[in-house]
Parts: sequence; structure tokens; C-alpha cells
Amino acid sequence: MIHLKRVALEIKDIGLYNLILEDVQKIVGKTKVTEDEIIEVLKTHPEILEEYKQLNVEYNLSNIHIRDIDIDSLDEDCKKEAKEINENLKLLRELEPYTLDFEQSSTLVIIFSVEFFVLFSVQYLIVLLSLKDWQWYIYGFFALSIVAAWKYANKERKKFAVNKEAFEKIYEETLEKLSKLEERGCIKKEDLIIEECEDHVRK
Repeated sequence: MIHLKRVALEIKDIGLYNLILEDVQKIVGKTKVTEDEIIEVLKTHPEILEEYKQLNVEYNLSNIHIRDIDIDSLDEDCKKEAKEINENLKLLRELEPYTLDFEQSSTLVIIFSVEFFVLFSVQYLIVLLSLKDWQWYIYGFFALSIVAAWKYANKERKKFAVNKEAFEKIYEETLEKLSKLEERGCIKKEDLIIEECEDHVRK
């Protein structure tokens, strides 16, 4: 459901993807690359496409370049499957943040930030407030906070893994349903492609 032509155009023209463009230029061996050359690189170097997708998720942009099907415009015998596809698309957009590597997620950043704040507070209590008699209790509290943070991080890592697996399963199912609906003449996938960046910002 990712539209390679659109990906190539964004990599070529939008500053957000400058680092990815540099990687493409290195692979192609020249500074001015065409959209067709970028598409070829995306096909032969899947890690470049993955880098694009990860960057989008970091910036709260969707890699689902397909809009919901207009149910009202369909015949009755197509509506049920179209509704299922729309429900899947909604679910995919909700699960998409979990396709980000957990190590790069905001959740991990927040955990580290909290631990840094706790460490700073510990140092403040001991040094500035002259609580050296209590320092082992305070350090013990800090150690407990590290254990709690580690457990929470593991719980979130598992959550990311489960939701990423669910995303991939639903993604494949939706692609299959789209193809079947197109074969029946109910829709044209090309009519559902989102070509403008603003249209796929997750709300």
C-alpha cells in the first residue's frame, strides 16, 4: 500500500528526506538522480525504503498511501468487503507507530529522561541538602527506579513486537482483499492512491 512513485518524488524533492537522498546518490553514483532511478534503488535496496518508512513514523506520517473506499459509490454486492477494508485501514493507521524500532521510539526516550531526572534528584538531595546520612536509602530508591524502568521497557518492547506482528498480518490481508475487490470490478486501486503528503498525516 506504499506508492513507490510518490516515495521517489518525496525523496527527491522534500528536505525531510535529504539523508535518504544522499544514500540513493551514493548507490547510483551521481548527485542528480531521477525518480525512475530512485524507484530502482528502492526495489534493489529494501533498506532504503525501510529508512523512509521509519522516518515517516517518527514524524507521525503514514506509510499507508491508500485512502478509504467511498462505500456510498459502490454496488450493494461490493459494500461488505469494502467496509472490511476500510476497518483494516483504520486499524493499520492506529498500529503503524508500533512498526518503529522500539530502540528509536519516543517511549524509550521518555524512560531515559525520567531516569535522568531521578538521578539528578538523587544528587540534589544528597549533596545540596546534606543528606549524606540518608544516601544509601536514596541510592536504594534510585536502584528501584532503574528496576521499574527496566521492567516497563521490557513490557513496552513486547507490546511493540505484538502490535508490529498484528500490523504485518492485517497489512497482507488488506492487500489481498483490495486485489480481490479490484478483480471483481468494484474499485480501481489507482483511484485510491494518496498523492499529497498532507493527506496522509495521521490525525
